[in-house]
Amino acid sequence: MANVVIVGSQWGDEGKGKIVDLLTERADVVARYQGGHNAGHTLVIGGKKYVLHLIPSGILHPGKMCVIGNGVVLEPTALLDEIKTLTEQGVAVNSGNLMISPLTNLIMPYHRELDQAREKHKGKGKIGTTGRGIGPAYEDKVARRGIRVGDLYNRPVFEEKLRDNLSLHNFVLEHYHHAATFTLESLRDDYLRMAESMAPFVADVGHYLGKRMRAGAAILLEGAQGTMLDVDHGTYPFVTSSSTIAGNACNGTGIGPTDLDYVLGISKAYTTRVGSGPFPTELFDDVGAHISKVGREFGATTGRARRCGWFDAPVVRHAARTNGLTGLAITKLDVLDGLEKLRICVGYQANGRSYDAMPDDPATLGACTPVYEEMPGWTTSTVGIDRFDQLPAAARDYIRRLEALTELPAAIISTGPDRVQTIILKNPFAA
Repeated sequence: MANVVIVGSQWGDEGKGKIVDLLTERADVVARYQGGHNAGHTLVIGGKKYVLHLIPSGILHPGKMCVIGNGVVLEPTALLDEIKTLTEQGVAVNSGNLMISPLTNLIMPYHRELDQAREKHKGKGKIGTTGRGIGPAYEDKVARRGIRVGDLYNRPVFEEKLRDNLSLHNFVLEHYHHAATFTLESLRDDYLRMAESMAPFVADVGHYLGKRMRAGAAILLEGAQGTMLDVDHGTYPFVTSSSTIAGNACNGTGIGPTDLDYVLGISKAYTTRVGSGPFPTELFDDVGAHISKVGREFGATTGRARRCGWFDAPVVRHAARTNGLTGLAITKLDVLDGLEKLRICVGYQANGRSYDAMPDDPATLGACTPVYEEMPGWTTSTVGIDRFDQLPAAARDYIRRLEALTELPAAIISTGPDRVQTIILKNPFAA
């Protein structure tokens, strides 16, 4: 059986949750390899809406194991709230379908306070984080002072790490940011109490995945955010604090690169991003407003409005290279229904120079003017169409042009939010 990585090919919010949910039927295990509860997947199944932040979308499928890998940063309150919400919606969550690596780093309340205080301090120069503490948690991980899930079950180690962290972070919060500080006793007791609820889920993820693969299981690996928010290969510094690209699927779960068989890039039929940073094809006109309204472009996690623009082929080509993409899943094609003309960015111009690839320097990218190709739109609805030959001719031509410009075949086309509103041209698990 093949092992498939799902990765965002733009600035996140591409619709990875739906595609993961769709492909989970072919997988035995669904593993999350990076990010935190700043991610959000909105799924519509049988007309019922589910919003997930930490738990992989496979939780909605009976008989699948869902894994939170060591590359994730975990906020226990968010996890337990998510489990509670799913349970209330009739979804069973137990040790038989959810596993958490003990190597996963924890998000602590002081991380959230630091995140929000820093954004406030930066003012107009803010990154545009979700304020959930993701960045500070990853900083502590890299600085080798992070507290991991497994530490919760060794009280002396947990208390020592917590005491050392508070001595540093309370000082910064109080004397630099003039923000609230925290006591060891309250955090210790809260986290030890939550540890009891989490204990049934904690297990050696890397060993489990290796054992399942040797037995012939198919693994679906999903990340959060998108390629353009990668800490190395995105529009730095307007990025997230982890590596979002496919290579991190190995590091974030404990498997090797030769275990990966197919990398599916998820791209909207247009482009969006949340927060600050360069966005060459951003629209400020009626078309942008139309895409925002019809596409319901508001974050599942924060509720923030997303910035909307035309499809940017150089961005997706950049994603194809950095991820080693095998194919594309093109989502929200139906949002473009009714537009008389469509544009595709095929390159840029800036400072008297032409670019056919995305400039590495974000200042240069921010100064870029898109070079567009124009194509006719279509007037008939594509909502719910599940066969490529049933799409309007102009929609088929648009997809074929995106394939040519990105040098990638379209494997999946989404024509609506529901699981069944999908065209499958290539099953990644049959690679």
